[in-house]
Amino acid sequence: MEIQTMQKLEEEALKKSGTDFTRLGFALFFMIGVLTFSFLSNGGIPNNMFLAVAALIGAYMAMNIGANDVANNVGPAVGSKAMTMTMAIVIAAIFEAAGALIAGGEVVKTIKKGIIDISAFGGNSDPFIWAMMAALLAAALWLNFATMMRAPVSTTHSIVGGVMGAGIAAAGFDIVDWGTMAKIAASWVISPVLGGIIAAAFLYSIKKSIVFQDDKVAAAKKWVPVFVSIMSWAFVTYLTLKGLKKIWPQIVEILNYLPLVTIEMSKKPSLLTALVMGGVVAIIVYFIVRMKLASNTKVIKNTKASVNTLFTIPLVFAAALLSFAHGANDVANAIGPLAAINDAVVNGGISSKASIPLWVMGVGALGIALGLGLYGPKLIKTVGSEITDLDQIRAFSIAMAASITVIIASQLGLPVSSTHIAIGGVFGVGFLREYLHLSDTNTIEEDKNIIKDEKSNLQAYRAELAQLDKINEKTTRQYERVVELYKLIADEEKIIKSTKKHIKKTKRVEYVKRDAVKKIIAAWLITVPAAATLAAILFFMIRGIMV
Repeated sequence: MEIQTMQKLEEEALKKSGTDFTRLGFALFFMIGVLTFSFLSNGGIPNNMFLAVAALIGAYMAMNIGANDVANNVGPAVGSKAMTMTMAIVIAAIFEAAGALIAGGEVVKTIKKGIIDISAFGGNSDPFIWAMMAALLAAALWLNFATMMRAPVSTTHSIVGGVMGAGIAAAGFDIVDWGTMAKIAASWVISPVLGGIIAAAFLYSIKKSIVFQDDKVAAAKKWVPVFVSIMSWAFVTYLTLKGLKKIWPQIVEILNYLPLVTIEMSKKPSLLTALVMGGVVAIIVYFIVRMKLASNTKVIKNTKASVNTLFTIPLVFAAALLSFAHGANDVANAIGPLAAINDAVVNGGISSKASIPLWVMGVGALGIALGLGLYGPKLIKTVGSEITDLDQIRAFSIAMAASITVIIASQLGLPVSSTHIAIGGVFGVGFLREYLHLSDTNTIEEDKNIIKDEKSNLQAYRAELAQLDKINEKTTRQYERVVELYKLIADEEKIIKSTKKHIKKTKRVEYVKRDAVKKIIAAWLITVPAAATLAAILFFMIRGIMV
Protein backbone atom coordinates (compact mmCIF):
# COMPACT_ATOMS: atom_id res chain seq x y z
CA MET A 1 0.00 0.00 0.00
CA GLU A 2 2.80 2.43 0.94
CA ILE A 3 4.69 1.59 -2.30
CA GLN A 4 1.59 2.42 -4.36
CA THR A 5 1.18 5.71 -2.50
CA MET A 6 4.83 6.59 -3.13
CA GLN A 7 4.45 5.74 -6.83
CA LYS A 8 1.39 7.99 -7.10
CA LEU A 9 3.22 10.85 -5.38
CA GLU A 10 6.19 10.35 -7.72
CA GLU A 11 3.91 10.40 -10.77
CA GLU A 12 2.20 13.58 -9.57
CA ALA A 13 5.57 15.24 -8.91
CA LEU A 14 6.84 14.35 -12.39
CA LYS A 15 3.61 15.57 -13.96
CA LYS A 16 3.80 18.87 -12.06
CA SER A 17 7.48 19.42 -12.88
CA GLY A 18 6.76 18.64 -16.54
CA THR A 19 3.98 21.25 -16.58
CA ASP A 20 6.24 23.81 -14.87
CA PHE A 21 8.99 23.24 -17.44
CA THR A 22 6.49 23.61 -20.30
CA ARG A 23 5.26 26.91 -18.89
CA LEU A 24 8.81 28.14 -18.41
CA GLY A 25 9.63 27.08 -21.98
CA PHE A 26 6.76 29.11 -23.44
CA ALA A 27 7.73 32.14 -21.33
CA LEU A 28 11.40 31.97 -22.35
CA PHE A 29 10.47 31.49 -26.00
CA PHE A 30 8.36 34.65 -25.93
CA MET A 31 11.05 36.70 -24.13
CA ILE A 32 13.82 35.55 -26.50
CA GLY A 33 11.52 36.25 -29.46
CA VAL A 34 10.98 39.84 -28.24
CA LEU A 35 14.73 40.29 -27.64
CA THR A 36 15.56 39.05 -31.14
CA PHE A 37 12.85 41.14 -32.82
CA SER A 38 13.94 44.34 -31.04
CA PHE A 39 17.62 43.75 -31.79
CA LEU A 40 17.07 43.04 -35.50
CA SER A 41 14.48 45.76 -36.14
CA ASN A 42 16.58 48.51 -34.53
CA GLY A 43 19.98 47.42 -35.82
CA GLY A 44 21.29 50.82 -36.92
CA ILE A 45 20.59 52.69 -33.69
CA PRO A 46 23.29 53.38 -31.06
CA ASN A 47 22.60 51.63 -27.74
CA ASN A 48 20.56 49.09 -29.69
CA MET A 49 21.54 46.32 -27.27
CA PHE A 50 20.15 48.35 -24.35
CA LEU A 51 16.82 48.66 -26.13
CA ALA A 52 16.77 44.92 -26.89
CA VAL A 53 17.46 44.03 -23.24
CA ALA A 54 14.82 46.56 -22.13
CA ALA A 55 12.34 44.91 -24.51
CA LEU A 56 13.19 41.55 -22.93
CA ILE A 57 12.50 42.97 -19.46
CA GLY A 58 9.30 44.59 -20.79
CA ALA A 59 8.11 41.18 -22.03
CA TYR A 60 8.89 39.71 -18.59
CA MET A 61 6.99 42.57 -16.93
CA ALA A 62 3.97 42.10 -19.22
CA MET A 63 3.75 38.39 -18.38
CA ASN A 64 3.86 39.19 -14.67
CA ILE A 65 1.02 41.70 -15.11
CA GLY A 66 -0.99 38.94 -16.77
CA ALA A 67 -0.17 36.48 -14.00
CA ASN A 68 -1.02 38.86 -11.14
CA ASP A 69 -3.08 41.91 -12.04
CA VAL A 70 -5.62 40.44 -14.47
CA ALA A 71 -6.87 37.95 -11.85
CA ASN A 72 -8.82 40.78 -10.21
CA ASN A 73 -10.99 41.21 -13.31
CA VAL A 74 -12.03 37.57 -13.69
CA GLY A 75 -11.33 36.01 -10.26
CA PRO A 76 -14.77 36.77 -8.72
CA ALA A 77 -16.58 35.45 -11.83
CA VAL A 78 -14.56 32.19 -11.69
CA GLY A 79 -14.99 31.86 -7.91
CA SER A 80 -18.77 32.23 -8.29
CA LYS A 81 -18.86 29.50 -10.98
CA ALA A 82 -20.24 31.99 -13.53
CA MET A 83 -17.23 31.14 -15.72
CA THR A 84 -14.83 28.24 -15.95
CA MET A 85 -11.12 28.89 -15.52
CA THR A 86 -10.47 28.22 -19.23
CA MET A 87 -13.30 30.51 -20.32
CA ALA A 88 -12.06 33.27 -18.02
CA ILE A 89 -8.48 33.04 -19.31
CA VAL A 90 -9.60 33.11 -22.96
CA ILE A 91 -11.97 36.06 -22.47
CA ALA A 92 -9.48 38.03 -20.35
CA ALA A 93 -6.59 37.39 -22.74
CA ILE A 94 -8.62 38.50 -25.79
CA PHE A 95 -10.07 41.62 -24.17
CA GLU A 96 -6.84 42.66 -22.40
CA ALA A 97 -4.95 42.45 -25.70
CA ALA A 98 -7.79 44.21 -27.56
CA GLY A 99 -7.90 46.99 -24.97
CA ALA A 100 -4.14 47.56 -25.23
CA LEU A 101 -3.97 47.45 -29.03
CA ILE A 102 -7.26 49.17 -29.93
CA ALA A 103 -7.73 51.72 -27.16
CA GLY A 104 -4.30 51.89 -25.50
CA GLY A 105 -2.71 55.33 -25.27
CA GLU A 106 -0.63 56.61 -28.17
CA VAL A 107 1.40 58.68 -25.71
CA VAL A 108 2.30 57.77 -22.15
CA LYS A 109 3.97 59.74 -19.40
CA THR A 110 7.38 58.14 -19.10
CA ILE A 111 7.40 58.76 -15.36
CA LYS A 112 4.28 57.23 -13.86
CA LYS A 113 2.06 59.92 -12.33
CA GLY A 114 4.96 62.43 -12.42
CA ILE A 115 6.57 61.09 -9.27
CA ILE A 116 10.11 62.21 -10.21
CA ASP A 117 11.49 65.33 -11.90
CA ILE A 118 13.30 64.31 -15.10
CA SER A 119 15.20 67.62 -15.22
CA ALA A 120 17.38 66.19 -12.42
CA PHE A 121 19.06 63.98 -15.04
CA GLY A 122 20.40 67.14 -16.72
CA GLY A 123 19.54 65.88 -20.20
CA ASN A 124 21.94 62.94 -19.80
CA SER A 125 20.11 59.98 -21.35
CA ASP A 126 22.40 57.19 -20.07
CA PRO A 127 21.53 57.33 -16.33
CA PHE A 128 17.89 57.89 -17.33
CA ILE A 129 17.92 54.70 -19.44
CA TRP A 130 19.59 52.77 -16.59
CA ALA A 131 17.02 54.09 -14.10
CA MET A 132 14.04 53.12 -16.30
CA MET A 133 15.53 49.68 -16.93
CA ALA A 134 16.08 49.16 -13.18
CA ALA A 135 12.51 50.35 -12.45
CA LEU A 136 10.99 48.00 -15.02
CA LEU A 137 12.98 44.97 -13.84
CA ALA A 138 12.34 45.72 -10.14
CA ALA A 139 8.58 46.00 -10.71
CA ALA A 140 8.57 42.76 -12.71
CA LEU A 141 10.57 40.86 -10.07
CA TRP A 142 8.30 42.10 -7.28
CA LEU A 143 5.17 41.08 -9.22
CA ASN A 144 6.76 37.68 -9.86
CA PHE A 145 7.44 37.20 -6.14
CA ALA A 146 3.93 38.36 -5.18
CA THR A 147 2.39 35.91 -7.66
CA MET A 148 4.45 33.07 -6.17
CA MET A 149 3.14 34.07 -2.73
CA ARG A 150 -0.44 34.26 -4.11
CA ALA A 151 -0.76 37.91 -3.11
CA PRO A 152 -2.61 40.16 -5.60
CA VAL A 153 -0.73 43.49 -5.67
CA SER A 154 -0.97 46.69 -7.71
CA THR A 155 1.00 46.86 -10.97
CA THR A 156 0.78 50.64 -10.83
CA HIS A 157 2.25 50.76 -7.32
CA SER A 158 5.00 48.35 -8.35
CA ILE A 159 6.00 50.64 -11.24
CA VAL A 160 5.72 53.72 -9.00
CA GLY A 161 8.01 52.14 -6.42
CA GLY A 162 10.49 51.06 -9.10
CA VAL A 163 10.66 54.53 -10.71
CA MET A 164 10.96 56.23 -7.31
CA GLY A 165 13.76 53.94 -6.10
CA ALA A 166 15.74 54.14 -9.34
CA GLY A 167 15.24 57.92 -9.46
CA ILE A 168 16.54 58.35 -5.90
CA ALA A 169 19.54 56.13 -6.66
CA ALA A 170 20.30 58.17 -9.80
CA ALA A 171 19.76 61.73 -8.54
CA GLY A 172 18.96 61.77 -4.80
CA PHE A 173 15.82 62.22 -2.71
CA ASP A 174 15.03 65.69 -4.12
CA ILE A 175 14.07 64.11 -7.45
CA VAL A 176 10.86 62.67 -5.93
CA ASP A 177 7.59 64.61 -5.77
CA TRP A 178 6.68 63.61 -2.22
CA GLY A 179 3.23 65.24 -2.46
CA THR A 180 2.33 62.84 -5.27
CA MET A 181 3.76 59.95 -3.29
CA ALA A 182 1.57 60.92 -0.31
CA LYS A 183 -1.51 60.74 -2.55
CA ILE A 184 -0.45 57.30 -3.79
CA ALA A 185 0.05 56.15 -0.19
CA ALA A 186 -3.45 57.45 0.62
CA SER A 187 -4.83 55.20 -2.13
CA TRP A 188 -3.74 52.16 -0.08
CA VAL A 189 -6.61 53.05 2.26
CA ILE A 190 -9.02 54.80 -0.13
CA SER A 191 -9.14 52.07 -2.81
CA PRO A 192 -10.03 48.98 -0.71
CA VAL A 193 -12.31 50.87 1.70
CA LEU A 194 -14.30 52.53 -1.09
CA GLY A 195 -14.44 49.29 -3.08
CA GLY A 196 -15.52 47.32 -0.01
CA ILE A 197 -18.26 49.77 0.98
CA ILE A 198 -19.75 49.95 -2.54
CA ALA A 199 -19.62 46.15 -3.02
CA ALA A 200 -21.24 45.55 0.39
CA ALA A 201 -23.91 48.17 -0.33
CA PHE A 202 -24.88 46.51 -3.63
CA LEU A 203 -24.86 43.05 -2.09
CA TYR A 204 -27.12 44.17 0.76
CA SER A 205 -29.45 45.93 -1.70
CA ILE A 206 -29.80 42.77 -3.81
CA LYS A 207 -30.36 40.60 -0.74
CA LYS A 208 -32.91 43.01 0.74
CA SER A 209 -34.87 43.52 -2.49
CA ILE A 210 -34.74 39.93 -3.86
CA VAL A 211 -33.10 37.21 -1.75
CA PHE A 212 -34.83 38.03 1.55
CA GLN A 213 -38.28 38.27 -0.09
CA ASP A 214 -40.83 35.46 0.25
CA ASP A 215 -41.77 35.70 -3.45
CA LYS A 216 -38.30 35.75 -5.01
CA VAL A 217 -39.66 35.25 -8.54
CA ALA A 218 -41.74 38.45 -8.49
CA ALA A 219 -38.90 40.35 -6.78
CA ALA A 220 -36.37 39.12 -9.35
CA LYS A 221 -38.60 40.15 -12.28
CA LYS A 222 -38.89 43.61 -10.76
CA TRP A 223 -35.35 44.26 -9.54
CA VAL A 224 -32.90 42.21 -11.67
CA PRO A 225 -33.47 44.46 -14.74
CA VAL A 226 -32.77 47.48 -12.50
CA PHE A 227 -29.48 46.10 -11.14
CA VAL A 228 -28.28 44.90 -14.56
CA SER A 229 -29.11 48.26 -16.14
CA ILE A 230 -27.18 50.04 -13.34
CA MET A 231 -24.25 47.76 -14.14
CA SER A 232 -24.56 48.65 -17.84
CA TRP A 233 -24.62 52.36 -17.03
CA ALA A 234 -21.58 52.04 -14.75
CA PHE A 235 -19.53 49.99 -17.20
CA VAL A 236 -20.30 52.08 -20.29
CA THR A 237 -19.42 55.23 -18.30
CA TYR A 238 -16.25 53.60 -16.95
CA LEU A 239 -15.22 52.28 -20.36
CA THR A 240 -15.89 55.64 -22.04
CA LEU A 241 -13.81 57.55 -19.48
CA LYS A 242 -10.94 55.12 -19.00
CA GLY A 243 -10.81 52.91 -22.10
CA LEU A 244 -11.74 54.97 -25.13
CA LYS A 245 -9.34 57.93 -24.93
CA LYS A 246 -7.29 56.92 -27.96
CA ILE A 247 -10.20 56.21 -30.32
CA TRP A 248 -12.53 58.92 -28.97
CA PRO A 249 -12.13 61.29 -31.99
CA GLN A 250 -13.09 58.45 -34.37
CA ILE A 251 -16.11 57.57 -32.19
CA VAL A 252 -17.23 61.23 -32.23
CA GLU A 253 -16.88 61.27 -36.01
CA ILE A 254 -19.08 58.16 -36.39
CA LEU A 255 -21.71 59.45 -33.92
CA ASN A 256 -21.95 62.76 -35.77
CA TYR A 257 -23.13 60.88 -38.87
CA LEU A 258 -26.23 59.83 -36.94
CA PRO A 259 -29.31 62.10 -37.27
CA LEU A 260 -29.95 64.55 -34.42
CA VAL A 261 -26.58 63.69 -32.81
CA THR A 262 -23.93 66.38 -32.52
CA ILE A 263 -20.98 66.00 -30.17
CA GLU A 264 -18.33 68.67 -29.84
CA MET A 265 -14.84 67.40 -30.69
CA SER A 266 -12.66 67.01 -27.62
CA LYS A 267 -9.42 65.23 -26.83
CA LYS A 268 -11.14 62.93 -24.39
CA PRO A 269 -14.73 62.20 -23.32
CA SER A 270 -16.22 64.32 -20.51
CA LEU A 271 -18.02 62.83 -17.52
CA LEU A 272 -21.37 64.20 -18.75
CA THR A 273 -20.89 62.61 -22.20
CA ALA A 274 -19.90 59.29 -20.60
CA LEU A 275 -22.93 59.41 -18.26
CA VAL A 276 -25.30 60.14 -21.14
CA MET A 277 -23.89 57.28 -23.23
CA GLY A 278 -24.12 54.98 -20.22
CA GLY A 279 -27.69 56.09 -19.55
CA VAL A 280 -28.81 55.34 -23.12
CA VAL A 281 -27.30 51.84 -22.97
CA ALA A 282 -28.78 51.27 -19.47
CA ILE A 283 -32.32 52.06 -20.69
CA ILE A 284 -31.97 49.67 -23.62
CA VAL A 285 -30.56 46.92 -21.38
CA TYR A 286 -33.36 47.43 -18.82
CA PHE A 287 -36.10 46.71 -21.34
CA ILE A 288 -34.22 43.77 -22.91
CA VAL A 289 -33.68 42.07 -19.53
CA ARG A 290 -37.25 42.81 -18.42
CA MET A 291 -38.70 41.24 -21.59
CA LYS A 292 -36.37 38.26 -21.26
CA LEU A 293 -37.44 37.56 -17.67
CA ALA A 294 -41.11 38.03 -18.51
CA SER A 295 -40.89 35.39 -21.26
CA ASN A 296 -38.91 32.92 -19.10
CA THR A 297 -41.00 32.91 -15.90
CA LYS A 298 -40.89 29.10 -15.62
CA VAL A 299 -37.09 29.12 -15.58
CA ILE A 300 -36.97 31.20 -12.39
CA LYS A 301 -37.66 29.24 -9.21
CA ASN A 302 -38.40 30.64 -5.78
CA THR A 303 -34.87 29.90 -4.50
CA LYS A 304 -31.67 31.85 -3.91
CA ALA A 305 -29.77 29.53 -6.28
CA SER A 306 -32.21 30.31 -9.10
CA VAL A 307 -31.86 34.07 -8.51
CA ASN A 308 -28.07 33.67 -8.57
CA THR A 309 -28.15 32.24 -12.11
CA LEU A 310 -29.77 35.45 -13.39
CA PHE A 311 -26.50 37.29 -12.75
CA THR A 312 -24.29 34.84 -14.69
CA ILE A 313 -24.41 36.52 -18.12
CA PRO A 314 -23.93 40.06 -16.69
CA LEU A 315 -20.84 38.72 -14.89
CA VAL A 316 -19.35 37.42 -18.15
CA PHE A 317 -19.84 40.86 -19.72
CA ALA A 318 -18.38 42.51 -16.61
CA ALA A 319 -15.22 40.37 -16.76
CA ALA A 320 -14.78 41.16 -20.46
CA LEU A 321 -15.33 44.91 -20.05
CA LEU A 322 -13.06 45.12 -16.98
CA SER A 323 -10.34 43.34 -18.95
CA PHE A 324 -10.75 45.68 -21.94
CA ALA A 325 -10.58 48.78 -19.73
CA HIS A 326 -7.56 47.38 -17.87
CA GLY A 327 -5.80 46.65 -21.16
CA ALA A 328 -6.54 50.14 -22.48
CA ASN A 329 -5.60 52.02 -19.31
CA ASP A 330 -3.15 50.14 -17.09
CA VAL A 331 -1.10 48.27 -19.68
CA ALA A 332 0.19 51.42 -21.35
CA ASN A 333 1.20 52.78 -17.94
CA ALA A 334 2.94 49.54 -17.00
CA ILE A 335 5.09 49.51 -20.13
CA GLY A 336 5.78 53.23 -19.78
CA PRO A 337 9.42 52.72 -18.77
CA LEU A 338 9.99 50.59 -21.92
CA ALA A 339 8.44 53.35 -24.06
CA ALA A 340 10.69 55.86 -22.25
CA ILE A 341 13.81 53.78 -22.95
CA ASN A 342 12.79 53.37 -26.59
CA ASP A 343 12.26 57.14 -26.94
CA ALA A 344 15.59 57.95 -25.25
CA VAL A 345 17.53 55.44 -27.37
CA VAL A 346 15.89 56.35 -30.70
CA ASN A 347 15.87 60.15 -30.19
CA GLY A 348 18.97 60.40 -27.99
CA GLY A 349 17.27 62.58 -25.36
CA ILE A 350 14.79 62.63 -22.46
CA SER A 351 11.18 63.77 -22.74
CA SER A 352 8.36 63.89 -20.20
CA LYS A 353 6.10 62.10 -22.66
CA ALA A 354 6.96 59.42 -25.19
CA SER A 355 5.06 57.84 -28.05
CA ILE A 356 4.44 54.12 -27.76
CA PRO A 357 5.42 52.24 -30.93
CA LEU A 358 3.06 49.48 -32.03
CA TRP A 359 5.67 46.80 -31.27
CA VAL A 360 6.00 48.02 -27.65
CA MET A 361 2.20 47.91 -27.20
CA GLY A 362 2.25 44.49 -28.84
CA VAL A 363 4.80 43.26 -26.30
CA GLY A 364 2.49 44.45 -23.51
CA ALA A 365 -0.66 42.96 -25.04
CA LEU A 366 0.80 39.55 -25.98
CA GLY A 367 2.85 39.30 -22.79
CA ILE A 368 -0.21 39.88 -20.61
CA ALA A 369 -2.24 37.27 -22.50
CA LEU A 370 0.61 34.73 -22.25
CA GLY A 371 1.31 35.44 -18.56
CA LEU A 372 -2.37 35.07 -17.76
CA GLY A 373 -2.63 31.76 -19.58
CA LEU A 374 0.56 30.30 -18.08
CA TYR A 375 0.56 31.59 -14.50
CA GLY A 376 -2.79 33.38 -13.97
CA PRO A 377 -4.83 30.49 -12.48
CA LYS A 378 -3.04 30.71 -9.09
CA LEU A 379 -4.13 34.29 -8.43
CA ILE A 380 -7.55 33.76 -10.04
CA LYS A 381 -8.18 31.00 -7.46
CA THR A 382 -6.90 33.24 -4.64
CA VAL A 383 -9.17 36.14 -5.57
CA GLY A 384 -12.14 33.92 -6.47
CA SER A 385 -12.24 31.42 -3.62
CA GLU A 386 -9.41 31.69 -1.08
CA ILE A 387 -10.48 34.95 0.61
CA THR A 388 -14.21 34.29 0.92
CA ASP A 389 -16.77 32.07 -0.83
CA LEU A 390 -18.41 33.86 -3.75
CA ASP A 391 -21.64 33.27 -5.62
CA GLN A 392 -22.90 35.19 -8.66
CA ILE A 393 -24.64 37.91 -6.64
CA ARG A 394 -21.51 38.59 -4.56
CA ALA A 395 -19.26 38.57 -7.66
CA PHE A 396 -21.70 40.94 -9.41
CA SER A 397 -21.47 43.34 -6.45
CA ILE A 398 -17.65 43.27 -6.65
CA ALA A 399 -17.72 44.03 -10.39
CA MET A 400 -20.07 46.95 -9.73
CA ALA A 401 -17.72 48.29 -7.06
CA ALA A 402 -14.75 48.08 -9.45
CA SER A 403 -16.41 50.27 -12.08
CA ILE A 404 -18.22 52.77 -9.83
CA THR A 405 -15.22 53.35 -7.53
CA VAL A 406 -12.96 54.20 -10.48
CA ILE A 407 -15.55 56.65 -11.84
CA ILE A 408 -15.96 58.40 -8.47
CA ALA A 409 -12.22 58.46 -7.71
CA SER A 410 -11.20 59.74 -11.16
CA GLN A 411 -13.65 62.64 -10.92
CA LEU A 412 -12.48 63.54 -7.39
CA GLY A 413 -8.84 63.30 -8.45
CA LEU A 414 -8.14 60.48 -5.99
CA PRO A 415 -5.41 58.02 -7.00
CA VAL A 416 -6.85 54.52 -6.72
CA SER A 417 -5.67 51.04 -7.62
CA SER A 418 -7.97 48.70 -9.57
CA THR A 419 -6.36 45.77 -7.75
CA HIS A 420 -7.04 47.24 -4.32
CA ILE A 421 -10.63 48.12 -5.32
CA ALA A 422 -11.40 44.57 -6.49
CA ILE A 423 -9.84 42.92 -3.43
CA GLY A 424 -11.51 45.50 -1.19
CA GLY A 425 -14.79 44.48 -2.83
CA VAL A 426 -14.09 40.83 -1.98
CA PHE A 427 -13.35 41.84 1.63
CA GLY A 428 -16.51 43.96 1.70
CA VAL A 429 -18.91 41.19 0.65
CA GLY A 430 -17.18 38.72 2.98
CA PHE A 431 -17.42 40.96 6.04
CA LEU A 432 -21.05 41.82 5.18
CA ARG A 433 -21.80 38.08 5.23
CA GLU A 434 -20.29 37.87 8.72
CA TYR A 435 -22.35 40.84 9.87
CA LEU A 436 -25.57 39.40 8.43
CA HIS A 437 -24.78 36.06 10.05
CA LEU A 438 -24.30 37.69 13.46
CA SER A 439 -27.43 39.82 13.14
CA ASP A 440 -29.53 37.22 11.35
CA THR A 441 -32.86 37.12 13.26
CA ASN A 442 -30.90 38.72 16.11
CA THR A 443 -29.64 35.25 17.09
CA ILE A 444 -27.06 36.46 19.58
CA GLU A 445 -29.42 38.98 21.19
CA GLU A 446 -32.08 36.30 21.52
CA ASP A 447 -29.53 33.96 23.10
CA LYS A 448 -28.48 36.68 25.54
CA ASN A 449 -32.13 37.27 26.47
CA ILE A 450 -32.55 33.51 27.02
CA ILE A 451 -29.56 33.49 29.36
CA LYS A 452 -30.94 36.51 31.21
CA ASP A 453 -34.35 34.84 31.69
CA GLU A 454 -32.85 31.50 32.70
CA LYS A 455 -30.54 33.18 35.23
CA SER A 456 -33.56 34.96 36.69
CA ASN A 457 -35.40 31.64 36.99
CA LEU A 458 -32.29 30.00 38.47
CA GLN A 459 -32.02 32.73 41.08
CA ALA A 460 -35.70 32.31 42.02
CA TYR A 461 -35.38 28.51 42.32
CA ARG A 462 -32.28 28.81 44.51
CA ALA A 463 -33.97 31.39 46.75
CA GLU A 464 -37.00 29.09 47.14
CA LEU A 465 -34.71 26.12 47.88
CA ALA A 466 -32.87 28.16 50.52
CA GLN A 467 -36.19 28.96 52.20
CA LEU A 468 -37.26 25.29 52.24
CA ASP A 469 -33.85 24.23 53.64
CA LYS A 470 -34.54 26.41 56.71
CA ILE A 471 -37.61 24.31 57.60
CA ASN A 472 -36.60 21.43 59.90
CA GLU A 473 -39.72 19.33 59.65
CA LYS A 474 -40.95 19.33 56.05
CA THR A 475 -44.20 18.01 54.71
CA THR A 476 -44.28 15.42 51.94
CA ARG A 477 -45.23 18.12 49.47
CA GLN A 478 -42.27 20.26 50.57
CA TYR A 479 -39.86 17.30 50.16
CA GLU A 480 -41.26 16.73 46.66
CA ARG A 481 -40.79 20.43 45.91
CA VAL A 482 -37.12 20.29 47.07
CA VAL A 483 -36.45 17.38 44.66
CA GLU A 484 -38.28 19.25 41.91
CA LEU A 485 -36.23 22.42 42.57
CA TYR A 486 -32.92 20.53 42.35
CA LYS A 487 -34.02 19.13 38.97
CA LEU A 488 -35.15 22.59 37.76
CA ILE A 489 -31.84 24.15 38.86
CA ALA A 490 -29.86 21.45 37.00
CA ASP A 491 -31.97 22.01 33.86
CA GLU A 492 -31.52 25.80 34.01
CA GLU A 493 -27.74 25.46 34.41
CA LYS A 494 -27.68 23.09 31.43
CA ILE A 495 -29.68 25.55 29.27
CA ILE A 496 -27.42 28.47 30.24
CA LYS A 497 -24.27 26.46 29.47
CA SER A 498 -25.66 25.30 26.10
CA THR A 499 -26.75 28.83 25.11
CA LYS A 500 -23.32 30.28 25.99
CA LYS A 501 -21.68 27.65 23.78
CA HIS A 502 -24.06 28.59 20.94
CA ILE A 503 -23.11 32.28 21.27
CA LYS A 504 -19.40 31.41 21.10
CA LYS A 505 -19.97 29.19 18.08
CA THR A 506 -21.98 31.91 16.31
CA LYS A 507 -19.29 34.51 16.96
CA ARG A 508 -16.55 32.16 15.75
CA VAL A 509 -17.98 31.91 12.20
CA GLU A 510 -15.59 33.82 9.90
CA TYR A 511 -16.60 34.21 6.27
CA VAL A 512 -13.36 36.05 5.45
CA LYS A 513 -10.14 34.10 5.90
CA ARG A 514 -8.03 36.26 8.20
CA ASP A 515 -4.70 34.78 7.12
CA ALA A 516 -5.40 35.75 3.50
CA VAL A 517 -6.38 39.29 4.55
CA LYS A 518 -3.19 39.76 6.60
CA LYS A 519 -0.97 38.43 3.79
CA ILE A 520 -2.57 40.63 1.12
CA ILE A 521 -2.53 43.81 3.22
CA ALA A 522 1.11 43.20 4.16
CA ALA A 523 1.96 42.80 0.45
CA TRP A 524 0.14 46.05 -0.36
CA LEU A 525 2.00 47.99 2.31
CA ILE A 526 5.46 46.85 1.24
CA THR A 527 4.93 46.97 -2.55
CA VAL A 528 6.24 50.52 -3.08
CA PRO A 529 9.21 50.32 -0.64
CA ALA A 530 10.12 46.79 -1.81
CA ALA A 531 10.06 47.74 -5.50
CA ALA A 532 11.92 50.99 -4.71
CA THR A 533 14.69 49.22 -2.77
CA LEU A 534 15.08 46.58 -5.46
CA ALA A 535 15.18 49.24 -8.21
CA ALA A 536 17.88 51.23 -6.38
CA ILE A 537 20.05 48.10 -6.01
CA LEU A 538 19.56 47.21 -9.69
CA PHE A 539 20.40 50.78 -10.79
CA PHE A 540 23.74 50.67 -8.94
CA MET A 541 24.46 47.24 -10.45
CA ILE A 542 23.71 48.46 -14.00
CA ARG A 543 25.74 51.63 -13.50
CA GLY A 544 28.62 49.60 -12.08
CA ILE A 545 28.61 47.38 -15.17
CA MET A 546 28.35 50.29 -17.64
CA VAL A 547 30.77 52.79 -16.08
